[in-house]
Amino acid sequence: MGAGRVCRGGPSSSPAGAAAGRPFPPLAASSSSAASPSAPSETASTSVTKTVNGSHHFKIDGYSLSKGIGVGKYIASESFSVGGFDWAIYFYPDGKSAEDGAAYVSLFIALASEGTDVRALFELTLVDQSGKGQDKVHTHFGRSLESGPYTLKYRGSMWGYKRFFKRSALETSDYLKDDCLLVNCTVGVVQSHTEGPKIYTIPVPPSNMAQHIGQLLTSGKRTDITFEVDGEMFPAHKVVLSARSPVFRAQLFGPMKDKNMKCIKIEDMEAPVFKVDPCSLFCLHFFFVLAIFSGFVIVMLKAISPCYYHCVIFG
Repeated sequence: MGAGRVCRGGPSSSPAGAAAGRPFPPLAASSSSAASPSAPSETASTSVTKTVNGSHHFKIDGYSLSKGIGVGKYIASESFSVGGFDWAIYFYPDGKSAEDGAAYVSLFIALASEGTDVRALFELTLVDQSGKGQDKVHTHFGRSLESGPYTLKYRGSMWGYKRFFKRSALETSDYLKDDCLLVNCTVGVVQSHTEGPKIYTIPVPPSNMAQHIGQLLTSGKRTDITFEVDGEMFPAHKVVLSARSPVFRAQLFGPMKDKNMKCIKIEDMEAPVFKVDPCSLFCLHFFFVLAIFSGFVIVMLKAISPCYYHCVIFG
């Protein structure tokens, strides 16, 4: 069985120690003249305009009793909310305009909450109650609007028809059944926003790598190298040792490696110190677990144990 030795010594006691005595590689000198010109920055965004739609069904029960309330007076539905605004349907049994002399019923949709320049699409439907599907529909939806959506300037602004239906014709039609009228209203509030590039975040849990590496050492599984200290054996893993120490990397995997090396003998050190003393460079548990805190370990070892500092340098 091949064996290697690691002995105590100062930073200048070996060429490897001299090389390892420099914990951080020197920063490469930078020059503004050598810097390549950066590519022009490109960004993009998208303006999205759409409607937020909602509907309300209004039943007018007792139509004949509503007649005669007076021109310009209306029956109102309950208010309903669409696109962040409240709306209501106004039905005028005697019409909205005095000039028509109560010959027509009027139907309007009104902005029932505070708002300024609310742009929207509307649809008013008087339902055919015969089941023939011959509804009377006035709509902005599904067609080209020369002037765009309708704009309501303030609370109480309305869109609709003064001469929605001639009253004499309404009262003999299939729209009136059991003295009831059914009105459906759809509102589409126009809303716009600008979208930039979407940024997705993925929560990353705290790292438990140190715990797992410590468990790897404690378990003793898959070990392929042993430290002999004062007659006591300590199993370890070559790949972890070489990953964290250029000296061990050269000794275990370099050109001069000994393929048969199974044991590294540590001179002039007691086993309990090697096993539990955090100031000892060869404390395997700290070597494995604190490997990720490399900067701290370097400073700690250099300050407390300079005699070991050259032997293993954490990257």
